[in-house]
Amino acid sequence: MKPENRKAIQDFDRRAIPKDAVESQRTVGDGHSVRQIDWSPQGRVLRGSLLFMPGRGDFYEKYLETLDYWRSLGWHVTAADWRGQSGSGRLGTNDSIGHIDDFGIWVDDLAELWNDWKAATTGPHVLVGHSMGGHLVLRALAERRVDPVAAVVTAPMLGLQPGTTFIPTSWLHWLVRLVVSRGDPRRSAWRGSERPGWSQSSRIERLTHDQPRFEDEVWWRAERPELDLASPSWGWIEAAFRSILLMRSPGFLETVDLPVLIAATTADRLVEFSAIERAASRIATAQFEVFGEEARHELLREEDKVRDRILSLIDQFLDTSAPVES
Repeated sequence: MKPENRKAIQDFDRRAIPKDAVESQRTVGDGHSVRQIDWSPQGRVLRGSLLFMPGRGDFYEKYLETLDYWRSLGWHVTAADWRGQSGSGRLGTNDSIGHIDDFGIWVDDLAELWNDWKAATTGPHVLVGHSMGGHLVLRALAERRVDPVAAVVTAPMLGLQPGTTFIPTSWLHWLVRLVVSRGDPRRSAWRGSERPGWSQSSRIERLTHDQPRFEDEVWWRAERPELDLASPSWGWIEAAFRSILLMRSPGFLETVDLPVLIAATTADRLVEFSAIERAASRIATAQFEVFGEEARHELLREEDKVRDRILSLIDQFLDTSAPVES
């Protein structure tokens, strides 16, 4: 990363929406409202257009710093919340529950957003996803629902942690299906936080080493209560396992034939590293970058030494895979 870009990041206010960014609500095909944010590199040579999709329970405010970094390089940047979470409404039995009947609904939403966004912006067009967003980006690529010139996924949710590594996912799926069949699938899988027994201290231990960036998320949840989301529903868990098994089916990921950068950490305590490693080996065009104990799940919100490395890797990858259109 160039020194001037490092200074721009240091000067960025992570607790304010940039003045030249535009927040809006768009209506998808079935009438559901989805929130998004856009801003252009005003006064700069346009590098292209980048669409970022966050993870489960995420919201784009958490990534403003990174999105603004890409904007500083000349990218027109857009990010959106998934339906049913953050500023895009709820689908569970109350506002604290994250629910979806089928991950295919989110793939449909992404495909619709992609087509509209691509038609309205300048290429090259690239797609970036984190965690659950990374899962859905890879699925949409494999199903030919989106057509970026290149894609980046960080810590994609291709297996769940903790405690699932040594139990076959098909067994877990069967057990969850049994639970779902005995009640409302929209009901909370547990009470309270994203995982049973999680405290603020245990939560940061799973997400990032960077205390100030973690506190930014807490601040945004207090500033904008509509962003807050706690546990998933049993239906979400069943849908997640179903989509994971689909993506593990022979020949599925092998259809991806465009450049993909996949970044993950062996120290991840939210998603299964070995599942990401196996997936990367199935995509002939994938570049796989591995972090260790220095990085937790949220690579883009880690301490500067990790963030600088992942951002530099992404810059180099896009310079090669998504050159400026002539």
